Amino acid sequence: MLPAIFAFCGFYVAGSNQQMFNDATQVVLMRQGTRTVLSMQNNYKGPPEAFAMVVPVPSVLHEGDVKTLTKDVFAHVEEMGAPRLVEYWEQDPCHPQPPEEMYSMGAAGGGMMPVTKAAAPADLGVKIEAQFTVGEYQIVILSAKDSSGLETWLRQEKYNIPDGAEPLLRPYVESGMKFFVAKVDPQKVKFEDGRAALSPIRFFYDSDRFELPIRLGLANSSGTQDLIVNILASDRYEVANYPNVTIPTNLDVTPMVKDKFPAFYAALFDRTVEQHPGAVVTEYSWAAGSCDPCPGPTLGPSDFATLGADVTKENLGYGYVLTRLHARYGKDIKDDLVFKAAQPIVGGREIRTATGQLDSDAKPASMNNFQGRYAIRYPWTGPITCEKPQRGIWGGPPAGQSSQGTQAATGLAFAPRGQVQLAQALAKPEQAAFGGGAFAGSAAAPATDGSAGSATPPAPAAKTKKTGCGCETGDDAGLGTLALLAGTIVLLRRRQR
Repeated sequence: MLPAIFAFCGFYVAGSNQQMFNDATQVVLMRQGTRTVLSMQNNYKGPPEAFAMVVPVPSVLHEGDVKTLTKDVFAHVEEMGAPRLVEYWEQDPCHPQPPEEMYSMGAAGGGMMPVTKAAAPADLGVKIEAQFTVGEYQIVILSAKDSSGLETWLRQEKYNIPDGAEPLLRPYVESGMKFFVAKVDPQKVKFEDGRAALSPIRFFYDSDRFELPIRLGLANSSGTQDLIVNILASDRYEVANYPNVTIPTNLDVTPMVKDKFPAFYAALFDRTVEQHPGAVVTEYSWAAGSCDPCPGPTLGPSDFATLGADVTKENLGYGYVLTRLHARYGKDIKDDLVFKAAQPIVGGREIRTATGQLDSDAKPASMNNFQGRYAIRYPWTGPITCEKPQRGIWGGPPAGQSSQGTQAATGLAFAPRGQVQLAQALAKPEQAAFGGGAFAGSAAAPATDGSAGSATPPAPAAKTKKTGCGCETGDDAGLGTLALLAGTIVLLRRRQR
């Protein structure tokens, strides 16, 4: 079975007959006060024509608000927030080590583009508010009085947008939002094996509303899409206008998962959204400067500065919380995602209850310590020579054996569906019957910041076959396109003939 693709079915249209599609877009939001810093990395495959992306923004952006980034920070964020697999060995029952956590805390612009004097046709109601160049991106900030006029203007400027885009543009135009249009100069882009090595891009703005415009990315999607949002802020965040659940955690798995961990997690997530349709799944919420267990170095001051701490009123240092939210939705979704601060939660720790059990759900806490953690446990097989053995004490490998360390399920875009059955992968097959836990204070609630639209969760999307946009749509295994920035229209600008 084909893997899911970490991308939305954006508007990639080449001037030739070659297919172009996006397969790995990543987004990180930093929020402090009313300021939002949006960073994204976007890759696509196809011929080297210029393309453009369109993002609704609440205000006019200027050259100083936009910059390009290096790619390493996105891999770092993904590794820290990803589900993780660990291995534990039962310690000698006659010489157990003192019970403790298994792992210790981890250690912690460009120049102006020549501006064309010709204004947009007045009768279309489209105005060029700003125009500049940052790296390989030629950026135009547009305002529009009418969505039909904006659609017409984009077509006149040779952006080959799909039919049906106007109704999706309309709510953003009517609410007074601007449009960040960033096309790429193909002469400044390096292509590696047919893939454009585009620089990640970051921009920031101020708004009382903290939301992500996902509806605009649905114009040519015929099936379900998945969305992962990473948020760095002083608090944990969840959505205000859809239900919230946490991914089942602290599940013991069989050794076969060691070589199929991404496929196992894909099956677990699919089961979770099947049982909680329309819900947004919290996969991670933890102090960004620590981790336990750690799949790699923790996020640090340089990462925070790169992702926006340099343009917020206060650099929180190690005070940031990293939240990872994962949603699945279909074309019938009516509202953008509205975010709200939420109480801290804990889950996925090697901390047992009074009965010796590990909780698989999240619990309210005084600090954020929640993660999707899954363990392979190897029982003690050596001799037991004492009268009162202490069983169930877990730790590192015995002498002469090694551990693979903490394995993070990164690159889930390429995780195959249908290769792992939960009942066979879980050490306790009965745990496959559930799929995610709700936690206190996370019930769906209508937006309170004046944002438009209802808070009704989207119904599950109809299952469809693969479309020509290069993305996989839903099938019996829960296969869905994965949109890490689904609110962006990505277009290819036709070459002038």
